[in-house]
Amino acid sequence: MATTTPSRGRRRAPSRMTRAAGKAAALQKPRVILALLLLLALTSVMLLDGYLRSEVGGDERVRSNASSSKVPDSVIDGGPILSFRNGEAKSRSVPEKTIALTFDDGPNPTWTPQILKILEENDVPGTFFLVGSMVSRYPSIVNDLVDDGNEVGIHTFTHVDLSYQSDARIQREMAQTQLALAGAAGITTTLFRAPYSSETDAIDNYSWPVYKKLGAEGYTSVFVDTDSDDWKRPGVSKIIKWATPSKNKGASVLFHDAGGERSQTVEALGTYIKKMKAKGYTFTTISGAIQQADAEEQEANGDQAAGQAAGQVPGGRAPGGQQGQGSQGGQGGQGGSGLQAAHRTATGTTLYEGKALVAAVAVAEWTVPGLATGLAVVGVAVMGRFGMMLILARRHYRIRNRRRFSWGPPVTGPVSVIVPAYNEKECIANTLKSLAQSTHPIEIIVVDDGSTDGTKEIAEALGMPNVRVIRQENAGKPAALNNGVRNASHDIVVMMDGDTVFEADTVRQLVQPFADPDVGAVAGNAKVGNRNTIIGAWQHIEYVMGFNLDRRMYDLLRCMPTIPGAIGAFRREAVLAVGGMSEDTLAEDTDITIAMHREGWRVVYQEHAKAWTEAPASLKQLWSQRYRWSYGTMQALWKHRKSLTDKGPSGRFGRVGMPLVVIFQIITPVFAPLIDVFTVYSMIFIDFKASLLAWLAVLCVQLVCAAYAFRLDKEKYRYLLMMPLQQLAYRQMMYLVLIHSCITALTGGRLRWQKLKRTGEVGTPAGVS
Repeated sequence: MATTTPSRGRRRAPSRMTRAAGKAAALQKPRVILALLLLLALTSVMLLDGYLRSEVGGDERVRSNASSSKVPDSVIDGGPILSFRNGEAKSRSVPEKTIALTFDDGPNPTWTPQILKILEENDVPGTFFLVGSMVSRYPSIVNDLVDDGNEVGIHTFTHVDLSYQSDARIQREMAQTQLALAGAAGITTTLFRAPYSSETDAIDNYSWPVYKKLGAEGYTSVFVDTDSDDWKRPGVSKIIKWATPSKNKGASVLFHDAGGERSQTVEALGTYIKKMKAKGYTFTTISGAIQQADAEEQEANGDQAAGQAAGQVPGGRAPGGQQGQGSQGGQGGQGGSGLQAAHRTATGTTLYEGKALVAAVAVAEWTVPGLATGLAVVGVAVMGRFGMMLILARRHYRIRNRRRFSWGPPVTGPVSVIVPAYNEKECIANTLKSLAQSTHPIEIIVVDDGSTDGTKEIAEALGMPNVRVIRQENAGKPAALNNGVRNASHDIVVMMDGDTVFEADTVRQLVQPFADPDVGAVAGNAKVGNRNTIIGAWQHIEYVMGFNLDRRMYDLLRCMPTIPGAIGAFRREAVLAVGGMSEDTLAEDTDITIAMHREGWRVVYQEHAKAWTEAPASLKQLWSQRYRWSYGTMQALWKHRKSLTDKGPSGRFGRVGMPLVVIFQIITPVFAPLIDVFTVYSMIFIDFKASLLAWLAVLCVQLVCAAYAFRLDKEKYRYLLMMPLQQLAYRQMMYLVLIHSCITALTGGRLRWQKLKRTGEVGTPAGVS
């Protein structure tokens, strides 16, 4: 018997849904691109943060005991300040009774400000050789340091031994540090001190070419001739003793303001300065020491042109082409321009690129720790969810499978089965034939939603006496289901998809909970029929573990969020009372389930009512389906947001079910795949073994949950062999789907009821009658 909704005989204007669908389709590609860009940005931020912490590209090699046969004796035996002019090396010493305080490895937010305060209190300047990554992380400290009249030099960007590095890496280390200085304080510098360097007699055949190359570019390399060895933390008295020059000599004295615990350095510094001043010493910067040494040389030689080393005086060549600042002059008080003669004002692209670097690092500094904290919370939530599922699922199974368990008197009355169908020619015959084997009395209503492939004709050609075929213009699945409910003859309606196959006993099992008058809807046990492919196996694991195990938990908590479209049963009066299937969301099954909770109906899960559905067979179809599901779920939750403040049954779902759905179906799935990203990051850049063991531990917990879910559903365990691959590939795809859905929700897009390509390969499993 067939019923056809008549056409008006004229072309109808596009409906609001059709116009919205077209608008959404036009926006899909940009949204996908935006989702991918978001993932790329997050990966870039993680890599940047890892690079700053020397986790990415770090090199801890330090050369020692190498030959220095190629290094000139004049350099090895010369002073601690090495510059080059026209390719010729020139060494300078700090003048007698003069100290150039130098500090390595900073800035540090704890120790550097304390050291700056001591220098300011004693009216003494210092020269700080800064690590570029630390500069970019703490730019305000560097800005204060320069404003106070101190001088800065480069200590590379990641504190690596440059003698092991390629020319490109050396250039990158220097250029990035210059950019960091430009972004932090608006300057660049011509001073350089190599990490792990000490006195000039430690220059070897591997580091000598580096110094020559940097010298040719305008850098002055600075060594030490008096080392406090404060990094050893030997005690305040020994630090002062070791930092004291011998026989009134001048010295480039090394302290550290970072790189470890520096409380002894801070305690010793003030006492040391007072002691040296009492001995008649003066303090200057490296530039101040160069100027004094040059002045003494000029006076001794009577040569007014001597000592003009490139890059050390205004107008000299500076790395990066920056203009010199300050003027050459004698030693002055702290903040005198001569004490900062190595500084160059950053301009043009150098300045803006530097500010961009500092801004990017600031984003990474906030994002990565915040993300790590969020992931820790998500990890706890995931573990909590697994625990809840195992405990509640076991309790659910034991309650529902007791010999004496009963919903009440057996439900034997006929029910209506509604089958919405749109271009289901491959599947509709199998679906109807499976219903013909039902052990429960049923009427079958096929609602053909404007199919163009002959679905209606195939259904009619079967000649089944209890089948009615209703034809309507294409209006979407909710409209088709509502049409079926209106035409149903019985008080209980079963809803299924046109690609789904029921077992003979499915309907009888599905309707038994209606013996309880409080039950308004029942969710059945949906099974993946085409599970013999990789994609099918992944979805099979998800259905058994993620969906059915979840439903057992939600059933006991009385907050079931979704009755699957493949198999669900409703009281007809309850469906009509809530307004039927709504077209407001893409997840009409979630929408009506929440609506029934809010009306006070109980929604339960019947594990023994099984339906076999054809899952998407390609990644494209899977993306399309899950995109619709996740976006529709968000729409449904937003639609029913007022339940959070309602009283009674509606408020109970809002304050129990709603948070659980948001946490477990939106927030956790979005962030859970990032745990894998962090794991890969940790494996590559931090600790491979520890990260791998942590990931395997989480996988084992998931396998235990999955194995238990398979045991409850009496499924074969062999499919669990696909689970590790599922965690690596499938979850990343679901992450992108959810991000795509979130972007769609934020941009206000709409989607239509999308039709997936079917093969009709799913039938009732062999052995099931």
